[in-house]
Amino acid sequence: MSKGIYVSPTEFVPFGNSQKGRSLSEEIATRDRSMDMSFGSILPNPDPILKRQGKDISVYRDMRSRASVGGPIRRRKAAVKALEWRVERGKASARMTRLANDLLTSYDMDTLLNEITNAVLFGYQPLELMWGNFNGATAPLQVIGKPQEWFFFDNAAQLRFRSRAQPLHGEELQPRKFLLARQEASYANPYGFADLSMCFWADTFMRGGLKFWVTFTEKYGTPWLVGKQPRGTPGSEVNSLLDKLEAMVQDAVAAIPDDSSIEIVEAGDKGASADLYERLLMYCRSEINIALLGQNQSTESNSNRASATAGLEVAKTIRDGDATLAMATINQLLRWMTDLHDGEQAPAPTFELFEEEDVNTKQAERDETLSKAGVKFTPIYWKRVYQLQDGDIDEAPLAPVAAVAPDAPVVTPPVEFAEGTPATT
Repeated sequence: MSKGIYVSPTEFVPFGNSQKGRSLSEEIATRDRSMDMSFGSILPNPDPILKRQGKDISVYRDMRSRASVGGPIRRRKAAVKALEWRVERGKASARMTRLANDLLTSYDMDTLLNEITNAVLFGYQPLELMWGNFNGATAPLQVIGKPQEWFFFDNAAQLRFRSRAQPLHGEELQPRKFLLARQEASYANPYGFADLSMCFWADTFMRGGLKFWVTFTEKYGTPWLVGKQPRGTPGSEVNSLLDKLEAMVQDAVAAIPDDSSIEIVEAGDKGASADLYERLLMYCRSEINIALLGQNQSTESNSNRASATAGLEVAKTIRDGDATLAMATINQLLRWMTDLHDGEQAPAPTFELFEEEDVNTKQAERDETLSKAGVKFTPIYWKRVYQLQDGDIDEAPLAPVAAVAPDAPVVTPPVEFAEGTPATT
């Protein structure tokens, strides 16, 4: 009999291989054993923009107030909120499915999706659950998005709340109390990737270029007024004429001595210089659209129909990615509800976002032709092709038709004549 130990009910490890087994099963590369001395009780956000600027995530929130950034954000969020939603039962219980559907119906779904999709902008989005009694069951009555600046991740990559009582180490969060939506979170970066980080420099240069463009317009867009006075004019009179010229720029009226003159000088051709500022602004705007929408073909005025259509396909792909993040977050909520009521091993219903597609006319015409030709389609086919739900089709079998014996005599109904109308004379 070989010597060893059962490390699990089904796995036997001999004593000679026990050390090797532990090395393979244990985690070796951890933050505690890493040479990176920056890790402590608080895991800082590794976002390169925030680290170099020495700022927190609120700098990204300030960017949303500008139309060049806020416009694509609104378009991206609207694409997700325009989708239809439903609760799929799967293998979950009917009671749990009904509870999940009723609960989600009571939510303001636009607000909830808007809060969850903030994760794609800032990398992560904590959402606090306010549990209570709903239709006789314990369920989260509210889902409230909280500011990202109030939270951080510890050395174990666990979310903590930075409170007044614990501003340094933070407070540990209760289980099933906070949902956490994250985009592309990883071991090295549990904060997730913030899409607004790709817009930071383009937005910064755009604001700077706009400032200089406005200054350029004020300088060369307004005609220059040149006042002339005789040589030896006292400085006080020169300053007085300058004040009058400055007022004349606004009012176009001035009173000057009869020995003075005013000449209007137009700026030379500065169109090439103005184009440089405009090209800088258009480039920055294009970079922001690419960062948030994945393309700029559907936003540029010089795009054609083909490029705009291709751009919309890219935007649709990004919309589907945002919808997947929202579904995963809400499905975590349904998972917790199922754990409380049916047990942790019980299947949970799932939340789905989908696009309501128009019926394929060619497919419907083909099915109609085949049906007239005698082809009988099953209810499963109708549900799969035309996205029908259970209960939409009457699946009750038709009443059987009585069979007629081949040698049975044919009964001809008697001929009946209508009564004639008496002739009038």
